[in-house]
Amino acid sequence: MEVFILGCLVPLGLGVFALLIRRSKAAPWIAAIGVWLGCGVAAVPVIQALAGNVPPSLQIAWNMPGGSLTFGLDGLSAFFCLPILLVSPLAALYGCQYLAHEKKPLGMVSFFYNALTASMLLLLAARNGLLFLVIWEVMAISSFFLVIFDDEHAHVRQAGWTYLVASHIGTGALLVLFALFGKQAGSLDFDLMAKTALSPTMAGILFVLAVIGFGTKAGFIPLHVWLPEAHPAAPSHVSALMSGVMIKTGIYGLLRILTMLGHPPAAWEVQLVIIGLVSGILGVAFALAQHDLKRLLAYHSVENIGIIALGIGAGLLGLAWDQPVLTVLGFGGGILHVLNHAVFKSLLFLGAGAVAHSTGTRDIDHLGGLIKSMRWTAVTFVIASAAISGLPPFNGFISEFLIYLAGFSGVRANAPGTVILAIAIGGGLALIGGLAAACFVKAFGVVFLGEPRSSHATGAEEVGAAMRWPMAVLAAACLGIGLLAPAAMKIVLPAVQVVRSVPVRAYEETPYGVTTNALATTATASLMGVVHISTALLLLGAGLYLVRRYLPRGSEETATGTWDCGYARPTARMQYTASSFAQPLTDLFRIFLGTRKHSADPEGFFPARATFETQTPDAAREHLFAPLFRLIDRVLSPVRRMQHGRIHEYLLYIAIVLVLLLIWKAGSR
Repeated sequence: MEVFILGCLVPLGLGVFALLIRRSKAAPWIAAIGVWLGCGVAAVPVIQALAGNVPPSLQIAWNMPGGSLTFGLDGLSAFFCLPILLVSPLAALYGCQYLAHEKKPLGMVSFFYNALTASMLLLLAARNGLLFLVIWEVMAISSFFLVIFDDEHAHVRQAGWTYLVASHIGTGALLVLFALFGKQAGSLDFDLMAKTALSPTMAGILFVLAVIGFGTKAGFIPLHVWLPEAHPAAPSHVSALMSGVMIKTGIYGLLRILTMLGHPPAAWEVQLVIIGLVSGILGVAFALAQHDLKRLLAYHSVENIGIIALGIGAGLLGLAWDQPVLTVLGFGGGILHVLNHAVFKSLLFLGAGAVAHSTGTRDIDHLGGLIKSMRWTAVTFVIASAAISGLPPFNGFISEFLIYLAGFSGVRANAPGTVILAIAIGGGLALIGGLAAACFVKAFGVVFLGEPRSSHATGAEEVGAAMRWPMAVLAAACLGIGLLAPAAMKIVLPAVQVVRSVPVRAYEETPYGVTTNALATTATASLMGVVHISTALLLLGAGLYLVRRYLPRGSEETATGTWDCGYARPTARMQYTASSFAQPLTDLFRIFLGTRKHSADPEGFFPARATFETQTPDAAREHLFAPLFRLIDRVLSPVRRMQHGRIHEYLLYIAIVLVLLLIWKAGSR
C-alpha cells in the first residue's frame, strides 16, 4: 500500500509546485507530469490487486476520535481505480493545450486538478468512515474550484454554487449514514462495520441514506440537477474527468456499503431498478432536447448511470432470489459499464472541447460541416458515439450485452417477481439504447455533417497534437475493450467477487440446472460472435473505401449541381436543426420534459422570416428543488437578522449553544 500512497502523493506534490509558479506557462505541464508519474506508480499495486495479489493494508496513527488512517485495496477498489489511472493523465495532457490561450494564471486550476485525481484514488483505498468523509469533502471542494474556473461569468458561478449545495446535501446524508452505522458497529472501520449484525429496519434506513448520499454524486434522477449545470461550465478536460470518472465514486460508495449491509431484501433491487429505468430513460430524453453540446453529454451521464443502476439492481435481484447467474451477470455488466462509460464519455467531452476550442461555440445549431476541417475529431467522436449507443464491436456493447443476458436469465427464473423485474430491465435497456442512438445521430450529424451554419463553423481548424492524441488513445480503448471482451470480463470478476462477498466458483449450480461456468461460456461465445461479425463488416467497409479512394480516375472530371427539390437557391439554413430532428421523439416525452416552444410563423405570400426555438429546462430543478429552496428561504429569512457582523454577539451565540449542550448532556446522564 505504500507504493499506492506514494502514487497519490506525487501529483499532490507537483500540484503544489505548479501552484507556487502559477503565472508560469509551465505550471500545467508540471502538474500533468505529476499526474502521469503518480498514476504510473499507483498502477503497479492496482494491477497486482486485480491479478489476485492484494497488498496488505496500511494503518497510520491518527488522533482523530473515531478516525483511523487505514488504507487498503481489494478487487472492487482496484477496478474503480482503472478509470482514474486511464483518464486523468490523458485529460491532463489535453488540458495543457486546451488552456494555453488563457490569460489568467493556470497554477491554481492545475493544483486542484491534481488534488481531485489524488483524492479520488485515496477515497477508493479508504477503510474508515471518518477518513472516507474527509477525503470525500476534499474531492468535492477540489472539483468545485475546477467548475468555477471561468468565474467571471455569472452562469459559471451559479453552476458552481449549485454543485456545491448538491454535494453537501449528499454529504449530509452520508454523515447520518456513517453516524448510525458506526453507533451500531461501535467503530467506523469498514472491517468491523461489515461484521455487524443489523436489524432489517436499520439496514433499510442505511440503504436509503446510501442511495441519497451516493446517488447525489452519481447523478440519480432527481438528485442529478448539478450535472447539467456543472459539466458545461467546467473546462472540457475537467468535464471529462468529472463526468467520466468522478461521478463513479458515488457508484463505488453505494457498492461498498452494500457489501456491509448483509443479504439484501427484495425491496432494494426494486428501488434500484426503478431508479435505473427513470434515470436512463429521462436522462436520454432530456439529452435529446438539448442545444448545448456539453449539456447534452451531461444528460447522457445521467442516462449511463441509470444503466449501471440497472446492472446493480439485477445483481441484487440475483442475491435476493438466490440466482447466481443473474447475480454475476448483473453485477458484472453494471461494474464493467463503469469503465466503459469512463472511456467513451471522456472521449465525447474531449471531442466537444475540441469543437468549442476551434469554433468558439457549443451551440449545435451554429455548427455543421466540421468533418471537412476537423477529421481527427470527427472520427474519434463518431467512435465514441457508436460506443455510447451500445453498438458492436465497441466497448459500450459489451457491458450492456451482459446486462441483457442478466435480464434473459432472470426471465427464465421460477420467481414471478424476478421475471417481472428482468423484463423491465431488458425492455428499459432496449428503449434507452434506441433513444441514445437517435440522440447521437442528431449530435454527430448536425455538428459534423452538412454545411457550416454560421461563421463559427466556417473558420474551424483541427486542434493541436496534445489534444488529438488523448482522443486517439481513448478511441482505441473503445475498440480494444470491445474486441477483447473476454479479457474485460476477467478483469471485472475480482470486483464482482467483493460485491457478492463470496468467490465466484468455476462451476456453480443454479436453481434451474444451469452452471455459472456454462452460461459464462455461452455468453462469451455469443458476445464474440457478434463482435466478429461487426469487425468483419467494419473491415469490409474500410476495404471498399480504400479501393474506391485509390481507383484510377478518368482524365476528365465534371461537376454539376444535385437535385435541389425545387429550391432555386438552397442555403445552409435549409438543413435539419437539432430541434427539428429531435422533435418527433421529444414530443413523446413532453409531459416530463416541459419543453417551451417559441416560434414566428411565416406570413403572407412572400414571408420575410420565420423562427422556431425550443427551451427545455430541467424539470427536477424547476418543479422540485427551486420551489423547495424558495420555501426554505422564506422560512429562514428572519434568521438573517442575526447576521449583522458584530463579533461579540456571535460569541454570545456560541456560549448559549455550549451551555445548552452541557445541560442536555447532564440531563442524559
